[in-house]
Amino acid sequence: MAELQVEGDELVLHLSLGEKAASAHADPRVPLSALKRVEVLEDAHEPADHGWRVGERLPGVVEVGTIFEGGRKIFAAVHHGTPRGAMLVFDGADYDEWIVGCADPESVVARLNPGQLPR
Repeated sequence: MAELQVEGDELVLHLSLGEKAASAHADPRVPLSALKRVEVLEDAHEPADHGWRVGERLPGVVEVGTIFEGGRKIFAAVHHGTPRGAMLVFDGADYDEWIVGCADPESVVARLNPGQLPR
């Protein structure tokens, strides 16, 4: 299961080997300075289930990979065991958003609040 971590001045989404294989992607990285907003998603599958994608998709079960929708580039890692999640919105990064399924999205949002991160 994907795990968000702050490493120096970057936010890194560490993917499992299965997620890397399914998404044909290494661990995505974004400068902390690009993080503009983090919010809780009650249903992380819904926003990850649209657009054209490179990766694995079984609607409502698993979405892992890059999504292209409406001019936005989104990376998603959402599984049936983690239907809730967090949406991270970036400005000036390779990705416009990450959608990450997690058991406790409230703690992720609190930990990654852009106003509290080192810049």
